[in-house]
Amino acid sequence: MLKHGKAGASRGCVLDARLWGKESGLSSPYPLVCHLLDTSAVFRELWDAILSSGTRSALASALGLSVEEARSVVSFWAGLHDIGKITPPFQAQAHGAYERVRDDPAYVNASGAEGERGFRHETASHWSLYNLLAEAGYPDDERLMRRSVSHQIAQLLGGHHGVFGAALKAKQAARPGDYNPGLGWGGWTDQRQVHFEELRRATGAFAVPQGGLPVGLAVVVAGLVVVADWLASQTSVIEPRVPVSGWSGTPAEVDAHWQGALKAAAEVVKAARLGRAKFSAGDFGAMFPFAPNSLQRDLVEHLPALIDEHGPGLVLVTAPTGDGKTEAALFASSLLGRAAGARGLYFALPTMATADAMLPRVKAFASRALSGERALMLLHSMAWLSASGGDGRASVSGGQTDGVISAERGTAVEADGWLRGAKRGLLAPLGVGTIDQALGAVLPLRYNVLRLLGLSDKVFVVDEAHAYGPWMHQLLVRLLEWLGEMRAPVVLLSATLTGRTAGSLVDAYRRGAGIREPSGVVPRYPGWLFASAASEVVSSARGTRTDRVRTLRVSRRPVAWDALESVGAPVLEGGRRAVLREVLAPVAAGGGTALVCCTTVAEAQQTYRDVCAAFPELAASPGGVRLLHSRYPADERARITAECEAEYGKPGVGPVSVRPSSVLVATQVVEQSLDFDFDLVVSDLAPIAQLLQRAGRGRRHRRGPLGRPAWAAVEDEPALVVLDPLTAGAPRPPRSWGAVYDAGLLVRTSRILRERAPGGISVPDDVQRLVDEVYEEEFVDRLEGAAREELVRLDEERLAGEAAERHVAAWTSICSPADVKGDLSKLSAREEGVTQELLTTRLGADTGRVLCLYQQPDGMATLDPRGTAEAPAGGRWGLRPDELADVARRVAPVPGRWLRGGEPDTAVPQGWGTHPSLRDLVLLPMVPAGEGSWVCRYGRFTISISGVGLEAQ
Repeated sequence: MLKHGKAGASRGCVLDARLWGKESGLSSPYPLVCHLLDTSAVFRELWDAILSSGTRSALASALGLSVEEARSVVSFWAGLHDIGKITPPFQAQAHGAYERVRDDPAYVNASGAEGERGFRHETASHWSLYNLLAEAGYPDDERLMRRSVSHQIAQLLGGHHGVFGAALKAKQAARPGDYNPGLGWGGWTDQRQVHFEELRRATGAFAVPQGGLPVGLAVVVAGLVVVADWLASQTSVIEPRVPVSGWSGTPAEVDAHWQGALKAAAEVVKAARLGRAKFSAGDFGAMFPFAPNSLQRDLVEHLPALIDEHGPGLVLVTAPTGDGKTEAALFASSLLGRAAGARGLYFALPTMATADAMLPRVKAFASRALSGERALMLLHSMAWLSASGGDGRASVSGGQTDGVISAERGTAVEADGWLRGAKRGLLAPLGVGTIDQALGAVLPLRYNVLRLLGLSDKVFVVDEAHAYGPWMHQLLVRLLEWLGEMRAPVVLLSATLTGRTAGSLVDAYRRGAGIREPSGVVPRYPGWLFASAASEVVSSARGTRTDRVRTLRVSRRPVAWDALESVGAPVLEGGRRAVLREVLAPVAAGGGTALVCCTTVAEAQQTYRDVCAAFPELAASPGGVRLLHSRYPADERARITAECEAEYGKPGVGPVSVRPSSVLVATQVVEQSLDFDFDLVVSDLAPIAQLLQRAGRGRRHRRGPLGRPAWAAVEDEPALVVLDPLTAGAPRPPRSWGAVYDAGLLVRTSRILRERAPGGISVPDDVQRLVDEVYEEEFVDRLEGAAREELVRLDEERLAGEAAERHVAAWTSICSPADVKGDLSKLSAREEGVTQELLTTRLGADTGRVLCLYQQPDGMATLDPRGTAEAPAGGRWGLRPDELADVARRVAPVPGRWLRGGEPDTAVPQGWGTHPSLRDLVLLPMVPAGEGSWVCRYGRFTISISGVGLEAQ
């Protein structure tokens, strides 16, 4: 080992450039000091390109430094992230490079240290950096590590692979080598010191922080360190900068590499499209090609003054479907974003279909109202199918690896390849996707800090805020606490939100912002309110007019439940089948459209068959009777949805006429965010909020006197027929409904309809009262005797179930910002079974995923019944991207009970690989059964697929 020089020397030794940092996929090992410098340079560029001036100032203030000093110091920290690679276990992973130092007597190893692969380099960074930072003068508290700035930074940097290590105990911090022999002694310790000091010298980070970081800022820095490391680790970035033979890491060589790294970093960050969008439009007219309606106009007139006086915060908008909430949200986002200096927005929706539909609307808004970097990402579990490169292939990215990071050509909408990589989507300035992509930020998943970083400086918009059960609602509450802590603006939208739910969401955001006083929110419908993140101000909810005051004509029809009877069975008088024939007869005879919303997929499938049998001429006409539910292969469901949007969507420009007779039989998939307009809505009994959502699809758009059939001519009096199975002879919901809805809420809703329906429901005036009324504790007092006792029992079951779901959310999620208390490992404390998949299905839902393989007469298995797409064989590296896309487009969800006690040879072939979209996928070998149907036997079920989707008997 070389002896003491001047710069780059410490305790008698100089920097050893033989220690490598990157090796895989490179022409020669890359010196560790070079990677540390590269990462510092990229972080410095990210500081300039991504962080708002407010965040930079907040970081500087927390550290007690000037903004320029903070920039240098935090960039220096980023470079330190991999200092734990100066350890025997890591260096021994590259045998050729390690041979050059293994026999150097300066490096002292404990017996077997090279094989300590469980002692990872990020852990070594955490354990070694505490003392290095403390010796550099960083504030320290040896008795209470969570108060130690040295430990906070060491723990933060040790989390650069997505998981924070447990806080060190004082005795561990004092003698780290005794507890982890993998750290090595002698030269290993000296070289960590030398690399620390040389990186500090080159970056000019001599300032010493006087304080630590609040948890929100710590998360931002931790996330940016990960991003800087990933960008600097791309082989395309490293290879051109590999030093020439003989490079030894002298101070002059280190300085030259640092200057080159600074020049390269700007292009690296620019190529990744990680810049900032700018909310440049201030006027509604500049954002949208139409004048504002009443709700939007009220926001235009009153929200700017509130934000000017009290700063950005949260806006809650409650209004009926079709009242322009989306445009109201985007307008509010623009005002909030400008005030907060936000770098973009994320629009979160409940389903993939609603996210897909929202994407073009946000893209159009961005083109008119935003400037700067406008990379836009579609984010949900199947969004990669929408992303294709120039060759038409879907973009598929693997997980993060240590050393080589893929940077594909594929793009999603306007976002470039780097953002398409795993776990990076929320880093794009603009995003549209499902709510689970954001809620993953508050699960203790690897790299959850990247999601928090991605949301920390954006406007977060949540559509259909009422649409989530207790467990996802509780996760949303926790996320709002974190967004409040980070002062990220929020817009919440809902058509049917109870006052209690609204209060819990607003209070969570305020709690995160440090405001403990309950808001006492009482929403107005339609209307909006504003809660400041900078002060205790919560505006009184403003009630607004609606451009469409309507009276919902509700016809509650008590029915005997015969929904699953075969088509040929006698039609029971007073049964559901008979009533459906009665209410749909005007549609079949006089034209117009109707929606029939069913509770279960099986009932929707049988209802479709029954409607076709009852109205054969209608069924024979193109589009006369359609069926939409979730149990189709993904591509078939997308085709049907697009067809429905064209048939039942908003009328185009020009004269309109009565639409041909058409009936859509569907499940709850039509409730949320799909812009459908029917002349008649028929629904099975559901909780009042869901019924009102469905009713919002009735006469949604103005079609004029010539656009509706005679039986539906009064546009402002839409009709809702509710098929109610709760009768005196059958006071409980049908057994076939299972746990789809809470029985107590159905009982309450049925009672409300009996009392309120005869006079009609005024929309919007009656909506908030009805949504709150169905949950009132005093509701049971309307009943007597056994009916009252039964409702009390059902209520107790519901409340217990909701409490259990809230408990699960508390158990699975990370703690609130206030409870971190200096220990970042609380963000990584993970219970077994906590995965992202928890968010993609209803909690406790028994679901499975299948792929039908159609056995053709020649023995070939195909992905389609026509036999045109042969099932891929795969290979050593798994399926090609285009093959994987073909498979994923044909996957369908089914109840998990169908797949129990499975069959041999139905697992994914080994040659298909391990892409997440193939996880737990079951292959069903289908054989023809006549009349367009295919079947297979799986366990105790015969599973079939036909024009009505998947079924099991």
